[in-house]
Amino acid sequence: MKRLILSFYFALLSSFSFTAHSQQRTYCNPMDISYRYNFEQLNEKISYRSGADPVIINHKKEYYLFVTIQGGWWHSKDLVNWTFIVPDKWPMEDMCAPAALSVRDTLYLFQSTFEQRPIFISTEPQKGKLKFYNRWLPRLPKDIGPWDPALFHDDDTDKWYMYWGSSNVYPIFGAELDKSRNLTYAGDNPAQAYKAMFWLDPYKHGWERFGPNHSDPFKPFTEGAWMTKHNGKYYLQYGAPGTEYNVYGNGTYVGKDPLGPFEYAPYNPVAYKPGGFATGCGHGNTFQDNFGNYWNTGTTWIGYNWGMERRIVMNPAGFDKDDQLFANTRFGDFPHYLPTKEWKNRDELFTGWMLLSYRKSVTASSTIAAAPTDTLSADRVTDENPRTFWVARQNKPGETLTIDLGADRDIKAVQVDYIDYKQTIFDSDSTVYTQFKILTSTDNKKWKVVADLGKEPKRDRACAYVELEQPTRARYVRYEHIYVAGPTLAINAFRVFGNGLGKAPATPATLTAKRQKDQRNADISWSKVPGAVGYNIRWGIAPDKLYQTYQFWHDDPSVGLNNKFELRALNVDVPYYFAIEAFDENGVSALSKVVDDGSGLGKKQ
Repeated sequence: MKRLILSFYFALLSSFSFTAHSQQRTYCNPMDISYRYNFEQLNEKISYRSGADPVIINHKKEYYLFVTIQGGWWHSKDLVNWTFIVPDKWPMEDMCAPAALSVRDTLYLFQSTFEQRPIFISTEPQKGKLKFYNRWLPRLPKDIGPWDPALFHDDDTDKWYMYWGSSNVYPIFGAELDKSRNLTYAGDNPAQAYKAMFWLDPYKHGWERFGPNHSDPFKPFTEGAWMTKHNGKYYLQYGAPGTEYNVYGNGTYVGKDPLGPFEYAPYNPVAYKPGGFATGCGHGNTFQDNFGNYWNTGTTWIGYNWGMERRIVMNPAGFDKDDQLFANTRFGDFPHYLPTKEWKNRDELFTGWMLLSYRKSVTASSTIAAAPTDTLSADRVTDENPRTFWVARQNKPGETLTIDLGADRDIKAVQVDYIDYKQTIFDSDSTVYTQFKILTSTDNKKWKVVADLGKEPKRDRACAYVELEQPTRARYVRYEHIYVAGPTLAINAFRVFGNGLGKAPATPATLTAKRQKDQRNADISWSKVPGAVGYNIRWGIAPDKLYQTYQFWHDDPSVGLNNKFELRALNVDVPYYFAIEAFDENGVSALSKVVDDGSGLGKKQ
């Protein structure tokens, strides 16, 4: 009997050991959550999954994610495994760009509105329990809002505030809330309770210009207010210039009082990711995890089915020694480690796992017949463009995509991103889930299963990220389909991460930066590195503050054959400094020598 008990004990220990060993240590943007099918375009019969305007709240050392029009929210204990929660009661309509806040034991929730709507509270958000905190906030004047609201509680003064705004006409607004009257607007006249915090100024702030790479003269939008207090300063954040393009980012104004006056931060934008697969990171929030690390969330653009088709990203963030707020988007859509402590170096969460699949050869088991202008072929899953994709002839088990990496590589993770092509789903019910297998081979003949989502609990994973339990050396990687809901199987990215077996590339030998007469722009050029897969242009307002990154592929048409690019995201009368690094499948080069922008502005200060 004792031997039987001991055997059971050691088996139990082995089980615990395996569970700990196989626990996911990394994450990859776009976030792997169960994005809900969106009914916004139901009348137009456009079906698509989407998620935008995220707010992640650390409440009682657990995390809650609120997203536009999802019918509920997500709960996580580790920032990687998210469970969808359906509330027991819901507002008058689903919440768009909701405000959420944790104060002591209570979570507060408020929706975007131009009408009279209540603030909700919950002491059990993990169970979906909601209660009315007040019955409604008084109506504000026409078109004022509060749309895209943010709630803020100043712990030092025990005062409450709300910020809001979503417009290319109106500014970001702010108002104090009266705690004695259940957080209605302070003062007797709601029409006078709020005031303007700031407007966009695209004539001085290059990154606030609209369009792809800030090239459209259309008047830009500001939205997505958020407030963070740090070292006695108030950082009022905002999204700009519009969600539909690669340059969607977050900026901040800084003040000494919750209602200002505020000064524009010369280092803006604080979160910016115009290059790569998941471009754009605007309209989110800033929060701290259980180790004290800051994070900045945002919205990345898909825009195939409809202009507002989007996903969610989460990037490491922080304040430097000078209280400069920043978010680190360098390799922002490559795998990163989940922190287990407070990090000291802003790049230490990057795994160093490189993209192995860019422009690699792909074969499919079948491809739907389509017009010659449609981008439905298998090679689209490795072009790092979320708006091009492959569609199988039928949505049935056994359909495959096989990538030839060209040589053996150490494979450590994969990401499979789905897109909704001619879908007919308008509700994420129990039939909506994702299952597939990942197999590897060294010879394209003998295959090994390295991941099987068919053995996991059913959930929908439009941006399924799978970290392998053990690195696998192989040349071929295969996606084998099991199930997705709806009539079509469409994949816009099959991304393979790991490392090659060679040396990292050399540092580009030359880098030049020249500020234009229009100080919002600078001309950047660099020398090619043989074999490089891509380059990161890094810049900032001081040689030791290169917080911004623009990623380019080696064959990016926007830089042409001479590797020249016009950067249009700079602030007038602010000096800038630049450096460059090359990357390939083996790793990242050393950073180049830092150069200034040639404007002489740095010498004048």
